[in-house]
Amino acid sequence: MPGTDLLRPRLALTAFFALDGFVFAGWVVRIPAIKEQTGASASTLGLALLGVSAGAVITMTLTGRLCRRYGSHLVTVVCAVLLCLSVGLPPLTHSPLALGVVLLLFGAAYGGINVAFNSAAVDLVAALRRPIMPSFHAAFSLGGMVGAGLGALVAGSLSPTRHLWGLAVVGLLVTAVAGRALMRCEPLTPANAGRAERDGAPRRPDRRTRALVIVFGLIALCTAYGEGALADWGALHLEEDLDASPGAAAVGYSLFALAMTIGRLSGTTLLERLGRTRTVLMGGSTAAAGMLLGALAPTLWAALLGYAVTGLGLANLFPVAVERAGALAGPSGVATASTLGYGGMLLGPPAIGFMADWFSLPAALTSVAVLAAVATVIGFATRRVSTD
Repeated sequence: MPGTDLLRPRLALTAFFALDGFVFAGWVVRIPAIKEQTGASASTLGLALLGVSAGAVITMTLTGRLCRRYGSHLVTVVCAVLLCLSVGLPPLTHSPLALGVVLLLFGAAYGGINVAFNSAAVDLVAALRRPIMPSFHAAFSLGGMVGAGLGALVAGSLSPTRHLWGLAVVGLLVTAVAGRALMRCEPLTPANAGRAERDGAPRRPDRRTRALVIVFGLIALCTAYGEGALADWGALHLEEDLDASPGAAAVGYSLFALAMTIGRLSGTTLLERLGRTRTVLMGGSTAAAGMLLGALAPTLWAALLGYAVTGLGLANLFPVAVERAGALAGPSGVATASTLGYGGMLLGPPAIGFMADWFSLPAALTSVAVLAAVATVIGFATRRVSTD
Protein backbone atom coordinates (compact mmCIF):
# COMPACT_ATOMS: atom_id res chain seq x y z
CA MET A 1 0.00 0.00 0.00
CA PRO A 2 1.43 3.41 -0.89
CA GLY A 3 0.06 5.07 2.23
CA THR A 4 2.83 3.78 4.52
CA ASP A 5 5.57 4.78 2.02
CA LEU A 6 4.10 8.27 1.74
CA LEU A 7 3.78 8.95 5.46
CA ARG A 8 7.25 10.52 5.67
CA PRO A 9 6.71 13.13 2.93
CA ARG A 10 3.24 13.86 4.30
CA LEU A 11 4.63 14.59 7.77
CA ALA A 12 7.50 16.63 6.35
CA LEU A 13 5.19 18.73 4.19
CA THR A 14 2.84 19.26 7.13
CA ALA A 15 5.80 20.61 9.10
CA PHE A 16 6.68 23.03 6.29
CA PHE A 17 3.09 24.29 6.03
CA ALA A 18 3.02 24.88 9.80
CA LEU A 19 6.44 26.56 9.68
CA ASP A 20 5.27 28.93 6.95
CA GLY A 21 2.26 30.07 8.99
CA PHE A 22 4.35 30.31 12.17
CA VAL A 23 7.07 32.50 10.65
CA PHE A 24 4.69 34.76 8.73
CA ALA A 25 2.46 35.37 11.77
CA GLY A 26 5.53 36.11 13.89
CA TRP A 27 6.52 38.84 11.44
CA VAL A 28 3.01 40.31 11.24
CA VAL A 29 2.67 40.86 15.00
CA ARG A 30 5.93 42.86 15.06
CA ILE A 31 4.94 45.26 12.26
CA PRO A 32 3.97 48.06 14.71
CA ALA A 33 7.38 47.88 16.41
CA ILE A 34 9.19 47.85 13.05
CA LYS A 35 7.14 50.87 11.97
CA GLU A 36 8.30 52.80 15.02
CA GLN A 37 11.90 51.69 14.57
CA THR A 38 12.11 52.80 10.95
CA GLY A 39 10.21 56.04 11.56
CA ALA A 40 7.79 55.19 8.76
CA SER A 41 4.52 57.01 8.33
CA ALA A 42 1.37 55.03 7.58
CA SER A 43 1.76 55.68 3.85
CA THR A 44 5.48 54.88 3.65
CA LEU A 45 4.93 51.73 5.72
CA GLY A 46 2.23 50.72 3.26
CA LEU A 47 4.65 51.17 0.38
CA ALA A 48 7.33 49.16 2.20
CA LEU A 49 4.87 46.36 2.89
CA LEU A 50 4.19 46.16 -0.84
CA GLY A 51 7.65 44.58 -0.99
CA VAL A 52 6.19 41.40 0.50
CA SER A 53 3.43 41.35 -2.10
CA ALA A 54 5.68 42.19 -5.03
CA GLY A 55 8.29 39.60 -4.05
CA ALA A 56 5.64 36.92 -3.56
CA VAL A 57 3.80 37.52 -6.82
CA ILE A 58 6.98 37.73 -8.91
CA THR A 59 8.40 34.54 -7.40
CA MET A 60 5.15 32.60 -7.61
CA THR A 61 5.16 32.98 -11.39
CA LEU A 62 8.72 31.63 -11.52
CA THR A 63 8.58 28.83 -8.94
CA GLY A 64 6.44 26.53 -11.06
CA ARG A 65 9.28 26.33 -13.60
CA LEU A 66 11.85 25.76 -10.85
CA CYS A 67 9.76 22.90 -9.45
CA ARG A 68 9.55 21.25 -12.86
CA ARG A 69 13.30 21.60 -13.36
CA TYR A 70 14.68 20.78 -9.91
CA GLY A 71 11.77 19.09 -8.14
CA SER A 72 9.31 20.54 -5.64
CA HIS A 73 11.07 18.98 -2.65
CA LEU A 74 14.38 20.75 -3.23
CA VAL A 75 12.67 24.06 -3.98
CA THR A 76 10.61 23.75 -0.78
CA VAL A 77 13.71 23.26 1.37
CA VAL A 78 15.68 26.08 -0.28
CA CYS A 79 12.77 28.51 0.04
CA ALA A 80 12.27 27.51 3.70
CA VAL A 81 15.90 28.39 4.46
CA LEU A 82 15.51 31.75 2.71
CA LEU A 83 12.22 32.42 4.54
CA CYS A 84 13.78 31.76 7.95
CA LEU A 85 16.85 33.90 7.26
CA SER A 86 14.93 36.78 5.70
CA VAL A 87 12.40 37.10 8.56
CA GLY A 88 15.25 38.31 10.78
CA LEU A 89 16.20 41.17 8.44
CA PRO A 90 13.36 43.72 8.98
CA PRO A 91 14.44 44.66 12.55
CA LEU A 92 17.95 45.41 11.24
CA THR A 93 16.63 48.19 8.99
CA HIS A 94 16.29 51.85 9.96
CA SER A 95 14.49 53.39 6.99
CA PRO A 96 11.33 52.59 5.03
CA LEU A 97 13.39 52.09 1.86
CA ALA A 98 15.69 49.51 3.48
CA LEU A 99 12.63 47.80 4.98
CA GLY A 100 10.98 47.57 1.57
CA VAL A 101 14.11 45.99 0.07
CA VAL A 102 14.42 43.24 2.69
CA LEU A 103 10.67 42.61 2.56
CA LEU A 104 11.05 42.02 -1.17
CA LEU A 105 13.37 39.10 -0.31
CA PHE A 106 11.04 37.89 2.45
CA GLY A 107 8.08 38.01 0.08
CA ALA A 108 10.03 36.13 -2.59
CA ALA A 109 10.78 33.31 -0.15
CA TYR A 110 7.19 33.28 1.09
CA GLY A 111 5.75 33.10 -2.41
CA GLY A 112 8.25 30.47 -3.50
CA ILE A 113 7.65 28.07 -0.64
CA ASN A 114 3.87 28.38 -1.03
CA VAL A 115 4.00 27.24 -4.64
CA ALA A 116 6.62 24.56 -3.96
CA PHE A 117 4.97 22.80 -1.04
CA ASN A 118 1.51 23.10 -2.58
CA SER A 119 2.90 21.43 -5.73
CA ALA A 120 4.38 18.61 -3.65
CA ALA A 121 1.09 18.31 -1.74
CA VAL A 122 -0.91 18.05 -4.98
CA ASP A 123 1.32 15.13 -6.06
CA LEU A 124 0.81 13.47 -2.68
CA VAL A 125 -2.97 13.85 -2.90
CA ALA A 126 -2.90 12.14 -6.29
CA ALA A 127 -0.68 9.31 -5.04
CA LEU A 128 -2.73 8.66 -1.90
CA ARG A 129 -6.03 9.06 -3.78
CA ARG A 130 -7.40 10.81 -0.72
CA PRO A 131 -8.41 14.50 -0.53
CA ILE A 132 -5.93 15.44 2.21
CA MET A 133 -5.14 18.94 0.89
CA PRO A 134 -7.17 20.70 3.63
CA SER A 135 -5.06 19.03 6.33
CA PHE A 136 -1.94 20.78 5.02
CA HIS A 137 -3.68 24.15 5.04
CA ALA A 138 -4.95 23.41 8.54
CA ALA A 139 -1.29 23.03 9.58
CA PHE A 140 -0.61 26.47 8.09
CA SER A 141 -3.51 27.94 10.06
CA LEU A 142 -2.37 26.26 13.29
CA GLY A 143 1.18 27.48 12.75
CA GLY A 144 -0.14 30.99 12.24
CA MET A 145 -2.20 30.85 15.43
CA VAL A 146 0.80 29.63 17.43
CA GLY A 147 3.08 32.25 15.86
CA ALA A 148 0.66 35.08 16.56
CA GLY A 149 0.00 33.90 20.12
CA LEU A 150 3.70 33.54 20.88
CA GLY A 151 4.37 36.96 19.39
CA ALA A 152 1.72 38.53 21.59
CA LEU A 153 3.27 36.90 24.67
CA VAL A 154 6.87 38.02 24.01
CA ALA A 155 6.17 41.42 22.44
CA GLY A 156 6.53 43.19 25.78
CA SER A 157 9.73 41.45 26.85
CA LEU A 158 11.71 40.77 23.66
CA SER A 159 12.89 43.25 21.07
CA PRO A 160 11.83 42.62 17.47
CA THR A 161 15.41 41.64 16.66
CA ARG A 162 15.60 38.94 19.33
CA HIS A 163 12.10 37.71 18.63
CA LEU A 164 12.44 37.41 14.84
CA TRP A 165 15.93 35.95 14.94
CA GLY A 166 14.63 33.48 17.52
CA LEU A 167 11.97 32.52 14.97
CA ALA A 168 14.70 32.20 12.37
CA VAL A 169 16.68 29.76 14.54
CA VAL A 170 13.60 27.68 15.33
CA GLY A 171 12.65 27.70 11.65
CA LEU A 172 16.09 26.57 10.53
CA LEU A 173 16.03 23.71 13.03
CA VAL A 174 12.61 22.60 11.77
CA THR A 175 13.86 22.92 8.19
CA ALA A 176 16.92 20.79 8.98
CA VAL A 177 14.78 17.97 10.36
CA ALA A 178 11.81 18.15 7.97
CA GLY A 179 14.02 18.99 4.98
CA ARG A 180 16.22 15.97 5.56
CA ALA A 181 13.15 13.74 5.68
CA LEU A 182 11.66 15.34 2.57
CA MET A 183 14.87 15.14 0.53
CA ARG A 184 15.11 11.40 1.26
CA CYS A 185 11.81 10.97 -0.58
CA GLU A 186 11.76 10.95 -4.35
CA PRO A 187 9.46 13.65 -5.75
CA LEU A 188 6.31 12.02 -7.10
CA THR A 189 6.67 14.24 -10.18
CA PRO A 190 10.37 13.86 -11.12
CA ALA A 191 12.40 16.93 -12.00
CA ASN A 192 13.16 17.25 -15.72
CA ALA A 193 16.53 19.01 -15.51
CA GLY A 194 18.24 16.17 -17.33
CA ARG A 195 15.50 15.76 -19.93
CA ALA A 196 15.17 19.40 -20.94
CA GLU A 197 17.92 19.20 -23.50
CA ARG A 198 17.01 15.74 -24.82
CA ASP A 199 13.26 16.02 -25.08
CA GLY A 200 12.82 19.74 -25.49
CA ALA A 201 10.73 21.99 -23.28
CA PRO A 202 7.74 20.44 -21.52
CA ARG A 203 4.57 20.70 -23.53
CA ARG A 204 2.49 23.73 -22.64
CA PRO A 205 -1.05 22.99 -21.41
CA ASP A 206 -3.72 23.52 -24.04
CA ARG A 207 -6.00 26.55 -24.06
CA ARG A 208 -8.88 24.77 -22.30
CA THR A 209 -6.60 23.58 -19.48
CA ARG A 210 -5.13 27.04 -19.01
CA ALA A 211 -8.61 28.54 -18.91
CA LEU A 212 -9.76 26.01 -16.29
CA VAL A 213 -6.69 26.71 -14.15
CA ILE A 214 -7.58 30.41 -14.19
CA VAL A 215 -11.17 29.55 -13.26
CA PHE A 216 -9.99 27.54 -10.25
CA GLY A 217 -7.63 30.40 -9.43
CA LEU A 218 -10.65 32.68 -9.31
CA ILE A 219 -12.15 30.47 -6.59
CA ALA A 220 -8.90 30.92 -4.66
CA LEU A 221 -9.11 34.68 -5.25
CA CYS A 222 -12.68 34.88 -3.94
CA THR A 223 -11.67 32.96 -0.81
CA ALA A 224 -8.49 34.90 -0.09
CA TYR A 225 -10.34 38.20 -0.63
CA GLY A 226 -12.51 37.33 2.34
CA GLU A 227 -9.53 36.36 4.50
CA GLY A 228 -7.73 39.62 3.77
CA ALA A 229 -10.85 41.72 4.27
CA LEU A 230 -11.72 40.21 7.65
CA ALA A 231 -8.12 40.35 8.86
CA ASP A 232 -7.88 44.10 8.23
CA TRP A 233 -11.46 45.32 8.64
CA GLY A 234 -13.36 42.77 10.72
CA ALA A 235 -12.36 44.13 14.13
CA LEU A 236 -12.87 47.73 13.02
CA HIS A 237 -16.46 46.97 11.97
CA LEU A 238 -17.27 45.47 15.37
CA GLU A 239 -15.66 48.37 17.22
CA GLU A 240 -17.02 51.28 15.18
CA ASP A 241 -20.41 50.02 13.99
CA LEU A 242 -21.45 47.81 16.93
CA ASP A 243 -19.67 49.69 19.77
CA ALA A 244 -17.65 46.66 20.80
CA SER A 245 -14.66 47.09 23.11
CA PRO A 246 -11.21 46.61 21.55
CA GLY A 247 -10.91 43.22 23.27
CA ALA A 248 -14.30 42.03 22.03
CA ALA A 249 -13.50 43.31 18.55
CA ALA A 250 -10.25 41.33 18.51
CA VAL A 251 -12.24 38.18 19.35
CA GLY A 252 -14.02 38.51 15.99
CA TYR A 253 -11.02 37.66 13.82
CA SER A 254 -9.86 35.03 16.33
CA LEU A 255 -13.20 33.26 15.96
CA PHE A 256 -12.95 33.49 12.18
CA ALA A 257 -9.42 32.02 12.19
CA LEU A 258 -10.33 29.30 14.68
CA ALA A 259 -13.40 28.30 12.68
CA MET A 260 -11.33 28.17 9.50
CA THR A 261 -8.78 25.92 11.20
CA ILE A 262 -11.50 23.58 12.47
CA GLY A 263 -13.04 23.51 9.00
CA ARG A 264 -9.73 22.54 7.44
CA LEU A 265 -9.01 19.87 10.03
CA SER A 266 -12.32 18.24 9.10
CA GLY A 267 -11.87 18.98 5.38
CA THR A 268 -10.59 15.56 4.33
CA THR A 269 -13.58 13.81 5.90
CA LEU A 270 -15.91 16.34 4.32
CA LEU A 271 -14.38 15.89 0.87
CA GLU A 272 -14.49 12.10 1.13
CA ARG A 273 -18.18 12.16 2.03
CA LEU A 274 -19.42 14.99 -0.20
CA GLY A 275 -16.86 15.26 -3.00
CA ARG A 276 -15.18 18.42 -4.24
CA THR A 277 -18.16 19.98 -6.00
CA ARG A 278 -20.61 19.68 -3.12
CA THR A 279 -17.92 20.81 -0.66
CA VAL A 280 -17.34 23.98 -2.70
CA LEU A 281 -21.08 24.59 -3.11
CA MET A 282 -21.77 24.10 0.59
CA GLY A 283 -18.71 26.09 1.66
CA GLY A 284 -19.36 29.02 -0.64
CA SER A 285 -23.04 29.32 0.24
CA THR A 286 -22.27 28.97 3.97
CA ALA A 287 -19.63 31.69 3.76
CA ALA A 288 -21.99 33.99 1.86
CA ALA A 289 -24.72 33.58 4.47
CA GLY A 290 -22.25 33.93 7.33
CA MET A 291 -20.75 37.14 5.98
CA LEU A 292 -24.14 38.71 5.37
CA LEU A 293 -24.89 38.03 9.04
CA GLY A 294 -21.46 39.27 10.14
CA ALA A 295 -21.72 42.49 8.13
CA LEU A 296 -25.36 43.41 8.68
CA ALA A 297 -26.26 42.00 12.11
CA PRO A 298 -27.36 44.69 14.59
CA THR A 299 -25.84 42.97 17.64
CA LEU A 300 -22.28 41.95 18.53
CA TRP A 301 -23.06 38.30 19.32
CA ALA A 302 -24.80 37.80 15.98
CA ALA A 303 -21.90 39.40 14.10
CA LEU A 304 -19.42 37.15 15.94
CA LEU A 305 -21.51 34.14 14.96
CA GLY A 306 -21.44 35.38 11.37
CA TYR A 307 -17.64 35.63 11.42
CA ALA A 308 -17.35 32.06 12.70
CA VAL A 309 -19.75 30.72 10.08
CA THR A 310 -17.82 32.58 7.38
CA GLY A 311 -14.57 30.93 8.53
CA LEU A 312 -16.15 27.48 8.36
CA GLY A 313 -17.50 28.19 4.88
CA LEU A 314 -14.28 29.56 3.40
CA ALA A 315 -12.03 26.96 5.04
CA ASN A 316 -11.75 24.41 2.24
CA LEU A 317 -12.34 26.51 -0.87
CA PHE A 318 -8.71 27.59 -1.30
CA PRO A 319 -7.20 24.09 -0.76
CA VAL A 320 -9.67 22.53 -3.21
CA ALA A 321 -9.04 25.22 -5.84
CA VAL A 322 -5.24 24.87 -5.63
CA GLU A 323 -5.44 21.07 -5.67
CA ARG A 324 -7.65 21.02 -8.77
CA ALA A 325 -5.44 23.54 -10.58
CA GLY A 326 -2.37 21.49 -9.72
CA ALA A 327 -3.99 18.25 -10.86
CA LEU A 328 -4.72 19.88 -14.22
CA ALA A 329 -1.41 21.63 -14.90
CA GLY A 330 1.15 20.58 -12.31
CA PRO A 331 3.36 23.18 -10.59
CA SER A 332 2.45 25.86 -13.14
CA GLY A 333 -1.22 25.34 -12.26
CA VAL A 334 -0.44 25.68 -8.56
CA ALA A 335 1.56 28.83 -9.32
CA THR A 336 -1.29 30.41 -11.29
CA ALA A 337 -3.96 29.58 -8.70
CA SER A 338 -1.72 30.70 -5.81
CA THR A 339 -0.88 33.97 -7.56
CA LEU A 340 -4.56 34.72 -8.16
CA GLY A 341 -5.38 33.75 -4.58
CA TYR A 342 -2.64 35.97 -3.19
CA GLY A 343 -3.89 38.75 -5.44
CA GLY A 344 -7.32 38.37 -3.84
CA MET A 345 -5.81 38.73 -0.39
CA LEU A 346 -4.08 41.94 -1.55
CA LEU A 347 -7.20 43.23 -3.29
CA GLY A 348 -9.55 42.71 -0.35
CA PRO A 349 -8.36 45.30 2.20
CA PRO A 350 -8.01 48.31 -0.16
CA ALA A 351 -11.23 47.43 -2.00
CA ILE A 352 -13.11 47.31 1.31
CA GLY A 353 -11.58 50.67 2.24
CA PHE A 354 -12.71 52.36 -0.97
CA MET A 355 -16.22 50.91 -0.71
CA ALA A 356 -16.43 51.92 2.94
CA ASP A 357 -15.71 55.53 1.92
CA TRP A 358 -18.32 55.41 -0.85
CA PHE A 359 -21.05 53.59 1.10
CA SER A 360 -20.37 52.24 4.61
CA LEU A 361 -18.13 49.59 6.16
CA PRO A 362 -20.99 47.08 6.72
CA ALA A 363 -22.05 47.49 3.08
CA ALA A 364 -18.43 47.09 1.93
CA LEU A 365 -18.05 43.85 3.91
CA THR A 366 -21.00 42.34 2.06
CA SER A 367 -18.65 42.14 -0.95
CA VAL A 368 -17.07 39.15 0.83
CA ALA A 369 -20.47 37.45 0.68
CA VAL A 370 -20.84 38.37 -3.00
CA LEU A 371 -17.47 36.82 -3.91
CA ALA A 372 -18.24 33.72 -1.84
CA ALA A 373 -21.41 33.38 -3.91
CA VAL A 374 -19.34 33.82 -7.08
CA ALA A 375 -17.07 30.97 -5.93
CA THR A 376 -20.19 28.85 -5.41
CA VAL A 377 -21.39 29.57 -8.95
CA ILE A 378 -17.95 28.74 -10.38
CA GLY A 379 -17.90 25.49 -8.41
CA PHE A 380 -21.30 24.54 -9.84
CA ALA A 381 -20.28 25.50 -13.40
CA THR A 382 -17.13 23.32 -13.22
CA ARG A 383 -18.79 20.35 -11.53
CA ARG A 384 -18.25 18.07 -14.54
CA VAL A 385 -14.58 18.96 -15.02
CA SER A 386 -12.28 15.99 -14.44
CA THR A 387 -8.76 16.51 -13.17
CA ASP A 388 -7.71 12.88 -13.50
